[in-house]
Amino acid sequence: MRSIWRTPALRDIALVCLADGLVGASFGAIAVATGLPLWVPVAMSLFVFAGASQFILVGVLAAGGNPVAAVASAMLVNTRLVPLGFSVGDALAGSSWPRKLLGMHLITDESVAFAVAEKEPVARRRSFWLCGIGLFVSWNIGVLGGAALGSAITDTAALGLDAAFPAVLIALVMPALREARTRNAAVIGAVIAVAAATVLPPGIPVLLALAGVAIAPLLSKVNT
Repeated sequence: MRSIWRTPALRDIALVCLADGLVGASFGAIAVATGLPLWVPVAMSLFVFAGASQFILVGVLAAGGNPVAAVASAMLVNTRLVPLGFSVGDALAGSSWPRKLLGMHLITDESVAFAVAEKEPVARRRSFWLCGIGLFVSWNIGVLGGAALGSAITDTAALGLDAAFPAVLIALVMPALREARTRNAAVIGAVIAVAAATVLPPGIPVLLALAGVAIAPLLSKVNT
């Protein structure tokens, strides 16, 4: 049985957690710089734990948007986690309800990606929990540190923090793109997201990109 401790998985998870902590620091600094009290980004990170939705919520509030609209936008982005949860259902099978609730809280793009990359059930569960807990800890430490620094880190683009997380995610999904079916779905989804981003608010293009999963098989049948 292949163990996560003897594979590159542990190293990859550590790199993702490091990038997550850096992005968390930028989020904490941005949130405080917009005028929010320190406890707000910290509480959001503990009880929401969804970086994309947290950035969107703070962005809408910083732009003077309605709090209800900000929360709705954040919830819309988080709907992508519903299908991801089904894909790792076996990692929580047989667990007690408290453990399942904790697992649901730890569902992220990264924890799911590492879990589904493993073929053996034991390795899937181990990867999911290791990545989920690692991300939760690193994200919250980063947010607390960034919020404490306050306005010391206001330009995340100048430090490259805005690019660190996407770069790691791209490196993570590259191996999966070896399969033609997955690659076609990813390309179609990317085209849809880029096109939609020119006319739709943040969050919605990502959801529309999921259509690539349904369109890719249809195109394959037409070509055959």
